[in-house]
Amino acid sequence: MRMNHRRMIRYRRHRGYGASALSFVTACWNGLWKETLFSVSSVSSVVSLLLCLFFLSSCHYARPNLSSEEMPQKTKDSLNYLYERHYTWNTNLELTADSILLECLPIKDTYINLYWGDRVVVAEFAVHPADSVDSVWVKLAHTQDEQGWIREVELKRSFVPTDSISQAIHLFSDTHASYFVVIFALFVGVYLLRAFRRKQLQMVYFNDIDSVYPLFLCLLMAFSATVYESMQVFVPDTWEHFYFNPTLSPFKVPFILSVFLLSIWLFVIVSLAVLDDLFRQLTPSAAIFYLLGLMSCCIFCYFFFILMAHIYIGYLFLILFILVFVKKVYWNSRYKYCCGHCGEKLKEKGVCPHCGAINE
Repeated sequence: MRMNHRRMIRYRRHRGYGASALSFVTACWNGLWKETLFSVSSVSSVVSLLLCLFFLSSCHYARPNLSSEEMPQKTKDSLNYLYERHYTWNTNLELTADSILLECLPIKDTYINLYWGDRVVVAEFAVHPADSVDSVWVKLAHTQDEQGWIREVELKRSFVPTDSISQAIHLFSDTHASYFVVIFALFVGVYLLRAFRRKQLQMVYFNDIDSVYPLFLCLLMAFSATVYESMQVFVPDTWEHFYFNPTLSPFKVPFILSVFLLSIWLFVIVSLAVLDDLFRQLTPSAAIFYLLGLMSCCIFCYFFFILMAHIYIGYLFLILFILVFVKKVYWNSRYKYCCGHCGEKLKEKGVCPHCGAINE
């Protein structure tokens, strides 16, 4: 295109059009180029805006339509409480604190003691605007005779839903640090033992097994941790609603929760693939050691990306991690053959560089 343009200019100069024709053509070309750039940038801006609006709108639960006159008022109130406070009447809760006091209002200085493991049900809500600590009070019923009031902020701090998924979330978020310390200590102990006995050490990415699944598992953990922390930072109400109303289905939930749940399911599937590859390629003792190292790597990725995503650097590290994984997949795809003698991968048929066997 540039060569034709120059030929046209030279031809016009030869015919005597002069510098004015050249300036006219240049101006037209620049105007067309700027107009094209402007249109492209405008379209990209509109697309980016639409994507942002879609993402923001898909990060929250959709409120039900309460305009129907046939719906009872009690049902409307229950649904309003559910989407405002994320729990409603008849929600079952379990006490996780050592003990707590329920006030027997309106009688003052009268309390009911509850202890760890006691279960209650939400019976009523009340608003006290004069309360400087928390204006929302919740009535809890332990038995028919034992009922009392507690501030909502204390309820959320001391109680957990009785649903097994909610309790698993609470357990993991409450004790993951101790789990990390134990697994890391086991990893270091076995590492030192094997180093002392001078055996070959295999780890994720470094001297890895012939599989991309272990690194992919770490990437999934990093991705899940980043999405989890993003919900905590940007849409905490969405996560709180999921905490009180959990599900394992990635459907009929906001988009960001669908992505999170799909990553969890994919993590489980890839874990099975890792176990299959691991025990086919390593001895049982080496496989157990490798699993300890893999668990330590996954937990490290969990902590690292949660901390980094909280200060917005985690997204950059996640992109770098994805590039590292893509590079590993690319290098693994270059090996199309394997040696019939030692089993090592080969780029082409011929002499094996590992054992010297000839492969035809």
